[in-house]
Amino acid sequence: MKAPRVPPALMRAGARQVGRRALDPDLPWAVQRRRLDQFMRSSPVPRGTSVLKNPWNGVPADVVTSGPPARERTVVHFHGGGYCVGSARMARTWAAHLSAQAGCRVVLPEYRLAPEHGHPAGLDDAREVMRALLGDVPPASVVVSGDSAGGGLALALVLALRDDGEKLPAGCILLSPWLDLTRDRRAVPDLVRRDVLLSPRWLEACARAYADPSAWAEPAVSPLLAEPAGLPPLLIQAGSDDLLAPDAQALAVRASAAGVDVSYTRWPGLWHDFTLQAGLLAAADSALAQAAWFVTSVTGR
Repeated sequence: MKAPRVPPALMRAGARQVGRRALDPDLPWAVQRRRLDQFMRSSPVPRGTSVLKNPWNGVPADVVTSGPPARERTVVHFHGGGYCVGSARMARTWAAHLSAQAGCRVVLPEYRLAPEHGHPAGLDDAREVMRALLGDVPPASVVVSGDSAGGGLALALVLALRDDGEKLPAGCILLSPWLDLTRDRRAVPDLVRRDVLLSPRWLEACARAYADPSAWAEPAVSPLLAEPAGLPPLLIQAGSDDLLAPDAQALAVRASAAGVDVSYTRWPGLWHDFTLQAGLLAAADSALAQAAWFVTSVTGR
């Protein structure tokens, strides 16, 4: 039985509560993490979903499948949380729905978080996961993905693989990605007012915990500032009321101009990371269907 759809206004109110109670820069990181995890515990997953704990070169991860076991294609998805909070639990619902629709398994790494483990710890963990995975399956069967800060980590990973001359995954999915730590998020006051989840103060606190400001302009930290030529196909999704929407649009423009195959969709009136509410929100279901199409298309099976 499918979970009942929730009215967008109610989902928006719920997102606002998460932002106010969990993503508060005045709270210790441990408190933010605990409160965010409590919110995520109520996220439903489809019946028949399997979640297995499996380390990849020492990096803990959840492996999510919904339906028959699937190894023919794999999506590696990095959760959001400003590099400082969050866990694999945040993306389990999205991963389960994607697994069911795309016939894939979804690996959700528990990469190390700042401020205990600042840059490049998260990127190092991402590379270890990919190294383990690509020792087992061909790159053409793998899609790298991420939401919010996890989207920045996913793009930084693919750029690092490209720059090192390594084989690239078949594609990359970026959901409401945080790609530029140098951008002044107060520059568009109307967008600040419309975003119900994120605040400039919280993003600034996360950025400072993740990396020294002197490193923010480095492509490994702000992958939007990297040369995008040579990237695999990209699927970029965002909402118009997302404080990070300018990053998604800027990447779509720059990457397309550089000859990258880009699919970019922006949903009007939707908030940051709305895509993770698959099964509850009609717009999220639409975004999920597009992601499943992308996964099956770029893996060619």
